[in-house]
Amino acid sequence: MSEQPFSIPATVFDPELFTQALKSAKSPIPLLKKNIERTTDFLHQQYQQGVYIRELIWARASFIDQLLKACWQRFDWGDQHNISLIAVGGYGRGELHPHSDIDLLILLKDEPAVTELQQHISDFITLLWDINLDIGHSVRIIDECLQEAEKDITVVTNLMESRILCGEAQLHNTIMTGISTDKLWNSQQFFRAKWDEQIARHQKHGNSEYVLEANVKNSPGGLRDIQMISWIAKRHFSINKIEELTEKGFLSTEELDILNRGMDFMWRMRYALHMITGREEDRLLFDHQRTLAKMFGYDDDDAKMAVERFMQYYYRWALSLGELNDVLMQHFDETILRAAEAENIYKINSRFQVRNGHIEVTDDNVFENNPSALLEIFELMAQNPDIDGARASTIRLIRLSRHLIDDNFRSDPRNTRAFIEILRSPHKVALQLRRMLRFGVLGKYLPEFGKIIGQMQHDLFHIYSVDAHIMEVVKNMRRFHYEESQKKYPVAARVVKRLPKVELLYIAGLYHDIAKGRGGDHSTLGIIDARHFCERHQLGKHDANLVCWLVEHHLLMSSVAQRKDISDPDVIVEFAQVVADQTRLDYIYALTVADINATNPNLWNSWRASLLRQLYAETKRVLRRGLEKPIDKADWIRDTQNAAIEQLENLGFTEDEIHEVWGKTGEDYFLREKVNDIVWHTEAISQHNDTDTPCVLLKESSDLDFEGATQIFIHARHQDTLFALLASGLEQLDLNIQDARIYNSGTGFTLDTFYVLDNNGQPIGDDSNRIEQIKTFLIEHIKQTTDYIDFMQRRTPRKMRLFSVPTRTTLVTDSSGTHSILEVITPDRPGLLAHIGKIFFDYNIQLQNAKIATLGERVEDVFFITDQHQQPIEDPTLCAAIQAAICKELDEKAAA
Repeated sequence: MSEQPFSIPATVFDPELFTQALKSAKSPIPLLKKNIERTTDFLHQQYQQGVYIRELIWARASFIDQLLKACWQRFDWGDQHNISLIAVGGYGRGELHPHSDIDLLILLKDEPAVTELQQHISDFITLLWDINLDIGHSVRIIDECLQEAEKDITVVTNLMESRILCGEAQLHNTIMTGISTDKLWNSQQFFRAKWDEQIARHQKHGNSEYVLEANVKNSPGGLRDIQMISWIAKRHFSINKIEELTEKGFLSTEELDILNRGMDFMWRMRYALHMITGREEDRLLFDHQRTLAKMFGYDDDDAKMAVERFMQYYYRWALSLGELNDVLMQHFDETILRAAEAENIYKINSRFQVRNGHIEVTDDNVFENNPSALLEIFELMAQNPDIDGARASTIRLIRLSRHLIDDNFRSDPRNTRAFIEILRSPHKVALQLRRMLRFGVLGKYLPEFGKIIGQMQHDLFHIYSVDAHIMEVVKNMRRFHYEESQKKYPVAARVVKRLPKVELLYIAGLYHDIAKGRGGDHSTLGIIDARHFCERHQLGKHDANLVCWLVEHHLLMSSVAQRKDISDPDVIVEFAQVVADQTRLDYIYALTVADINATNPNLWNSWRASLLRQLYAETKRVLRRGLEKPIDKADWIRDTQNAAIEQLENLGFTEDEIHEVWGKTGEDYFLREKVNDIVWHTEAISQHNDTDTPCVLLKESSDLDFEGATQIFIHARHQDTLFALLASGLEQLDLNIQDARIYNSGTGFTLDTFYVLDNNGQPIGDDSNRIEQIKTFLIEHIKQTTDYIDFMQRRTPRKMRLFSVPTRTTLVTDSSGTHSILEVITPDRPGLLAHIGKIFFDYNIQLQNAKIATLGERVEDVFFITDQHQQPIEDPTLCAAIQAAICKELDEKAAA
């Protein structure tokens, strides 16, 4: 803070000289603009030199006061008793950021005054617009103003913070008397309306302090939450400064310090946003986060990017302010809304009692005298579903007693037992953990958890901070127990009910990402913390090993399902060997489903659900048969062909006709495709007589493995550009490829199956017009010349461009020796698959299968490929050239 009061020097802005110059100026606009520009530049320089932010905000408001008064005096207002110029809202508080609205009320005595002064008012406002001031204004007579205040809570709130700038003070006094609590909006009505307003605002802004592009003014934990406390205090207690709440016992000195320092931080953020954007911008857009990180002195290191460290600092402040807003709003609720309620009190033990459904301490020294009560209170809430929460006064005591949680506390068997009992509780486990986090207990009890509070990854894939993600994971695990979740998560709902110790699943959920942000493999590093937790909480060796295994392999099932060919029996056996038994399979399935849904809600769709279900079912089958009994591929293929032949013969086909259609189709087709689909393909091909026109079929998948996706089957003459053509065509149709299977019939034709979803993650459905449009478009699209591909020309969206990083590729030969596996990790953008298909054409690459995974702003696609002779690509020089070409092609298009 500045040692001496800050003021704008006369060399920058001298009010007296300015007023004199303005009076003699023929045209005031150049002079006004010049002074605004010079003063704004000076304040920006002072900001960058570290002048206390409040001084800058107040100085700008004071400067605008002088400016407006000088402009007002240019007009002849006649009888000054009929009109006044009043600052309202934030400007009324004497706070003004570089591009904040300058909210003004032009208040008049009555309608005759409006008629008399209307032209002057219009000219005054026009002058303010001409000099580019961000004016928000209203013109009202006293009666209108009071009527609006009675109807609209925002009007009365703005008037509460108003102050007169020019004109008749009595008009303003009349308004202030008219909006007093004995006239309208008493304390109860005002609080209820403002609380509803806050709830709606929080919902609009993601209901979390942790949204990716937070709004420093309106998001939870932002400036509005601080102002909310001030408004309610002013209305209920008739105080002018929030500091006065400490005298009334409603705010501790520690809480006041958090409010003041938090507001200073948020003001610095908001000022910087306005300064770097040149407009009223309160959103922490990705465009600005890196710039702000640099301005605030953060640098990249080996573990975290500067922007991630900066955003963690922001999120921690937002969380602190949000928590404090929660407890104070609840305190106001108990004091204002519920003050007259009849009290129903019953005692739980010597330390706690329940008052009107909320638990509270029996005296203020409970935690000081018995620190273990800091965990006991959550255990009691978890075990008693009739307890709705904790009283505000008790929450504040918890917050003030957090320092009692030290190494001795963490090692005390009473406390470790209490924490495990919370996890074993049948009621509201996730809610208690969120409360422990919200009240600052969880991060103290588990210091490793405390380190990741507010930690964000700078991408579009992880939409939550690490701590919020972990809370969502545990919440999802609890959801699996609820009846309403059985339809969306049928397998997970069955699985969790038979887990021998469900608390081990919650512990794995708490620790699976605990080592994020440390550098290195967080799955491996997390084992150390998980092992320490298990030992400290005296879990048996078997249980500890299971928890550590889940932490180490928590990404395995998702990776195998989305990046490997799970129709290949060898892939299933390899996964089953890692899992080893049915119990582990159940635990890792439940953890994986909870994890995906807690990473980004948009990730979970019917396609991912079906992949995991298929992998779970096939692995369960292998484990039941026994790992020592390998799958015989020849038997698998023979059984599939015989079952398809039987169905086709029932449809009237002869075996010769069937084999004529199948031609020289490779064994992979019968290994990977289901019997019903083989019958569907065979029947369609035999009935399609025009060999020059592609056969295109669509259907909703009846296969449980791909339930909810739409299958597009294409039988067409082979051409090297076919995949690129189909990829670009499907994108133009706004269809997203989830899986692609490409087979060579050996007769000059290909059999291609694409599983697709629309842009909302849904199948196409039974819209006959849409289906016909897709078929017609694809048929014509495939007929294009082989040397032409119609790439998409749409621009890459703003957020995608901001996360543009170099493409990474790997190209290796599969362990079976039958094909090569190309993995491409790159930022998502329009036309991606078509561009990759172009490279395949250029290098005579034959695509056999593709696994498409979009994760936020990036894709992780896997292609199973061969050369034109159906052999793996093993020449190191050629492998390097292919990868270089893909990287060059994609990276050049990323910025377009």
